[in-house]
Amino acid sequence: MIKKIFFQLVFFNFFFIKEVFAAESGGMPQLNPEFWISQIFWLTLTFGILYFVLSKLILPKISANLELRKSQIQENIEAAEKQRESSESKLREYDEIIQKSKLEAKNIFKDAREKMLKNINSKKEILDKQIDEEISNAEKEIETLKKGAAEKINKIAIETSSDLVKKLIGAEVNNSSISAIVNDLSKKNGNKYYGS
Repeated sequence: MIKKIFFQLVFFNFFFIKEVFAAESGGMPQLNPEFWISQIFWLTLTFGILYFVLSKLILPKISANLELRKSQIQENIEAAEKQRESSESKLREYDEIIQKSKLEAKNIFKDAREKMLKNINSKKEILDKQIDEEISNAEKEIETLKKGAAEKINKIAIETSSDLVKKLIGAEVNNSSISAIVNDLSKKNGNKYYGS
């Protein structure tokens, strides 16, 4: 491969040199040395004008455009950085607000629960007192009824016994003797029923 390229270059150089000599002998003005000074002058003038146009007119515009783009890109990067910092700070604020809200909700729930428990306990105490009072009143009423029941029963027994004896023998009996018998019986049997 290298040999092939080498031979192609040698062949090309040989062909080019042959063409140069042919052109010089044929009268090509570009290869005639007597026109070289004017050609160098015009070449220098042309490239000098081209350099001046490029350096003073075109390249400053390109450079200005590049600087403008660079400054715009830098501004965009700075703006994006500011937006990122702002969004991060907003996210931090949002997280703080959420944490505060959770803590406040937890405290509110805890306070409400404590108030509810206090309310329930106070109502329970009131209800317990009312129940104790009702039980106490009921016990007093039962005691009163127990005490009065024996007397009422004795009175009814005396009246009933008096009526029965009157119907059986046809004569009235003295209530004091019947009441003595009923009282004696009630004392004997009263301990069974009333615990007195």
